[in-house]
Amino acid sequence: MAKSGREIIKLKSTESPEVYWTKRNKKTKTERLELKKYDKRLKKHVIFKEAK
Repeated sequence: MAKSGREIIKLKSTESPEVYWTKRNKKTKTERLELKKYDKRLKKHVIFKEAK
């Protein structure tokens, strides 16, 4: 069975304790991920940064 080149990462909101789980390709994306996503607690779009 082949190994997957993707890893599951946790994105944490910069303004609230909200957490978002996603996958990324670890071979092509080596830097930390930052995405602007909708925060359900604040009811607005904020920046989510990759957390360990």
